[in-house]
Amino acid sequence: MTTVDPNFTAEADREARRARLFTRINKADKWFQVIGLSWVTPVLKAAAGDNPQAQMKEIWRLLVVPVLAIIGFLLLWGTLAPQVQTSLGAVPGPAQVWTEAVNLHQDAQAKAAKQAKFEAMVEKRNEKLIADGKADQVKDVAYTGAPSYYQQIWTSIKTVFFGFLLATIVAVPLGILAGLSPAANAAINPLVQIFKPVSPLAWLPIVTMIVSAVAAAEGGLFAKSFIISAVTVTLCSLWPTLINTSLGVASIDKDLVNVSKVLKMNTWTKITKLVLPSALPLIFTGLRLSLGVGWMVLIAAEMLAQNPGLGKFVWDEFQNGSSSSLAKIMVAVFTIGIIGFLLDRVMFALQSLFTFTNQR
Repeated sequence: MTTVDPNFTAEADREARRARLFTRINKADKWFQVIGLSWVTPVLKAAAGDNPQAQMKEIWRLLVVPVLAIIGFLLLWGTLAPQVQTSLGAVPGPAQVWTEAVNLHQDAQAKAAKQAKFEAMVEKRNEKLIADGKADQVKDVAYTGAPSYYQQIWTSIKTVFFGFLLATIVAVPLGILAGLSPAANAAINPLVQIFKPVSPLAWLPIVTMIVSAVAAAEGGLFAKSFIISAVTVTLCSLWPTLINTSLGVASIDKDLVNVSKVLKMNTWTKITKLVLPSALPLIFTGLRLSLGVGWMVLIAAEMLAQNPGLGKFVWDEFQNGSSSSLAKIMVAVFTIGIIGFLLDRVMFALQSLFTFTNQR
């Protein structure tokens, strides 16, 4: 009769729990990379006792080095900024920019409270009219105060997504057509090469005149400035998606194409069951590039179209010329950069959900 060593059983249980822990960490690593927090994985592994020396090297590379680089940039900025004099005074350093960021936040809170108070007064007035039997005099009065910084950010995000959606609707079908048909590719390619390098500043006057002619009356579903900015984003951002979609479709394995012929798939089935799944990694690469281009183009478009977003905020501060204008513009620059990074992470997350390949 044999007996089981209790120490051996306990050790086996610990090893099993440890293995399950590392499995969970490895699964979570994919999402840490998606959201830009890849340094969390070696931290967790080091805490769990997995080769601390090797994990410390990864922590140094993924976390400490970037943090040191940011600190170095801030120190260099803070040292050199006061040495540069402009018409608005010295270039603001990190402390002044942070102060203006706090001021913009407080201003946004004050404007939100003011708008809420106005809307509450309108609602109270309408309720009183209804109670007095004067329902015909009830009016929905729109708040006409200046938008807050956060509202301008939201306007820019809505505009870029609207333009990006239009670009995707146009670019993906054209890319599939160009990838499947050499004749269509020969027809589309010259247009891509001609229009792809065109600046948004060249498109904007054309778009402005066309939109003004088509939407002559005010009070439509969308403001003219919104449409002008969104269409300009569309015209400048559709090319990366079109090119990558065409390349992805044209690069499909020939064996799969032959199988589709053997199975006598119709065009729709071939596209949905074979073409799109195979080309999806490159399509998403194009979408990520298009969204980045669209976000970059949007700021210039909003400046000139006077769409009430971040571009108009930058332009207004430039025209304002106050002592705090330059610091506010730099707050907008950091805001634009951070949002651009987050938009790319969103697209990368979607790509990770819908594609099963390392080609990203």
